[in-house]
Amino acid sequence: MEAGGDTAAPAPGDAEDVEDTRSPSEEAGDSGGVHEDPPDPGEEGLEDTGSEIKDQPPGLRSPLPQLEAPSCTCRLWDPAASENSSLDDPESGSGGQGGDPSDEDWRSKRKHVFVLSEAGKPIYSRYGSVEALSTTMGVMTALVSFVQSAGDAIRAIYAEDHKLVFLQQGPLLLVAVSRTPQSVAQLRGELLAVHAQIVSTLTRASVARIFARKQNYDLRRLLAGSERTLDRLLDSVERDPGALLLGAVRCVPLARPLRDALGSLLRRCTAPGLALSVLAVGGQLVTAAQERNVLAECRLDPADLQLLLNWVGAPAFAAGEAWAPVCLPRFNPDGFFYAYVARLDATPVCLLLLSTDPEAFHDMATCRRLVEDGMHTLGAMRALGEAISFSNTPSAIALAYSVQAVGASGLRHFLYKPLDIPDHHRQLPQFTSPELEAPYSREEERQRLSDLYHRLHARLHSTSRPLRLIYHVGEKETLLAWVTSKFELYTCLSPLVTKAGAILVVTKLLRWVKKEEDRLFIRYPPKYSTPPAVPAASMDQASHNGLFPGP
Repeated sequence: MEAGGDTAAPAPGDAEDVEDTRSPSEEAGDSGGVHEDPPDPGEEGLEDTGSEIKDQPPGLRSPLPQLEAPSCTCRLWDPAASENSSLDDPESGSGGQGGDPSDEDWRSKRKHVFVLSEAGKPIYSRYGSVEALSTTMGVMTALVSFVQSAGDAIRAIYAEDHKLVFLQQGPLLLVAVSRTPQSVAQLRGELLAVHAQIVSTLTRASVARIFARKQNYDLRRLLAGSERTLDRLLDSVERDPGALLLGAVRCVPLARPLRDALGSLLRRCTAPGLALSVLAVGGQLVTAAQERNVLAECRLDPADLQLLLNWVGAPAFAAGEAWAPVCLPRFNPDGFFYAYVARLDATPVCLLLLSTDPEAFHDMATCRRLVEDGMHTLGAMRALGEAISFSNTPSAIALAYSVQAVGASGLRHFLYKPLDIPDHHRQLPQFTSPELEAPYSREEERQRLSDLYHRLHARLHSTSRPLRLIYHVGEKETLLAWVTSKFELYTCLSPLVTKAGAILVVTKLLRWVKKEEDRLFIRYPPKYSTPPAVPAASMDQASHNGLFPGP
């Protein structure tokens, strides 16, 4: 159901027209055989969570199993560290002050995201305190219930320059209130990402069982400490829209020989139950390797990988090592892996290992030491560390590159996603873009460019009248968007560039990307087979901890 405003499709016209269009979102997900979700706590556990839950990291709270702590010095994810981090905006997030709808500062925000239960119990708000917004969330619940009573479902409301997008996911209701140029489909994609981040902590089945037993349960008790993770997710969408718009991950530009060597290193450093190995730095992917049995069932979804990269970006993960369950919603929303997270050699380089064995911490720590030693031998640790610490000096590896590297006069910025990568159905979708430079150095200009990209994407992927090519001349820049069977491209050019000049710039850009594709993308993802499990393990234990889908 859609209410209010004029929702008619734009009238047919020239391709230069870059208007906001609304298209339904696409939801896709694969299911794999990982840990089945364990039984959730009983009624007493739902009633009384007490102070001990607040002291546990979100990944280790019920309804996930209370694991016996390994005899090690691993660092657990401390939610308090995330909450008190100086890196986060103290005024943002559900733990912030204010939130009264009459407050001008709160009302001035361009976009709000709310999460609440079907019973109207507040769970999360992007800005302000959920306690102060309980009345507002109650109105949202009433709207949804009123429409449902008529046998319908509310999807969006258009009111002047605002869009209200509703998304029902089981017992959770997610709402976005926006006055940005984003389409309803794009806002719904953000809500799906927020829901996936919540499911990654608790699993979908556990959330459903919790609310089936107690409809007015306060889910904040189990998510305490995860608010900043949700804040970072929404912040990343604002700062770098490419990942969510293109459904892809960004890779660190890296010479192919070194990337291949790192992939071979991950293939060699395996252990029983190890399903996925990821090397990342600065929220960007260096390389990843999946166990062959997992690859035989489905590929790693970019949404799951982006979720993991956001999760390990918590300040509490900045040093040491951690061991916690985590769910990959696109892979299997009702099961979970055990994640080993470590910073290598006290640098921002992060190693993430996903295992199906809850007792594999020491095996994963051994793999970490082997990877660390191997990276020192290859010189990769030093090169990556220099790229991070001295981003303004020449380095063998750069986490970001200048648009000047393309050598195309008039080109200011671009987003590029290849669609013809080898082994496409098993490959991880990736994209690349240069760092933002003048005239997009200020936050206001970056936000304006992000809005332009959202409008271009909405027009290209409109269900009423999809386009393959858009050429738009604006006051401050010229935009060209192009989708073919081989790539999806969004370019920002100087406003003085002519149409013929824009074609020459794009041609030069495509040639440069073709020449640099082995450095910009993971062309051939590494695969490996894990060693056989120990013979002493029983069949029941093997089917529970391994990649056995069960009956």
